[in-house]
Amino acid sequence: MKRPFSSKRRSALAASLALGAVAALSSASAHAQRRNPLERPPLGNSPEESRVLAVLDEIHRTQRYLSVPEADGRLLRMLVESTGAKQVVEIGTSTGYSGLWLLIALMKTGGRLTTYEIDRGRHEAARANYDRAGMLKLATLVLGDAHAEVAKLKEAVDLVFIDADREGYLDYLRKLSPLVRAGGLIVAHNMASPPPDPRYVDAVTANSAYDTIFLNMHDAGVGVTLKKR
Repeated sequence: MKRPFSSKRRSALAASLALGAVAALSSASAHAQRRNPLERPPLGNSPEESRVLAVLDEIHRTQRYLSVPEADGRLLRMLVESTGAKQVVEIGTSTGYSGLWLLIALMKTGGRLTTYEIDRGRHEAARANYDRAGMLKLATLVLGDAHAEVAKLKEAVDLVFIDADREGYLDYLRKLSPLVRAGGLIVAHNMASPPPDPRYVDAVTANSAYDTIFLNMHDAGVGVTLKKR
């Protein structure tokens, strides 16, 4: 028969758990704030861009479920804007942090974001964040299971960003790749942490129709796949 903890042992255990929680939070905070020493915070070159950047900064400081580190968000913006993408699909809206980086670029290219989220609370938080940033008019937010909802898409897509259920990446690829234009991009998050589905990695690296590179692998990791012409 197991003996119950003494009050002394319970106190020691509680202290140990508290210290562990503080250490974990400190580690997460340092991880989130880590920045390449050569980089500087992004600067807005218009009132509209500065407004979005201000909301992004507020979300980063005050809200959970960021979805992506700042560096990955900036990468998304660069991929969309540099390729002139106009039709962008995001799987996994969360609270809208990654979507706002995409929307900065779409504001420049004259494009539109369609983003999918299964959790109502996060869906509503994203809508509020887009509204505060003045970007709601450029976004279509879909609440529901993206595995079913993306089947309703018919228009060509320039860029897809996948940041949702790990085991669903391959299904999203199969359903959305036919819509991605030749020369378009399929971008997948969490290619390093947590470990990606090896079936997805194999699908985008062992198929001659694609060319894939992996970036920011010291952090969450981003896979950028070109659908060849």
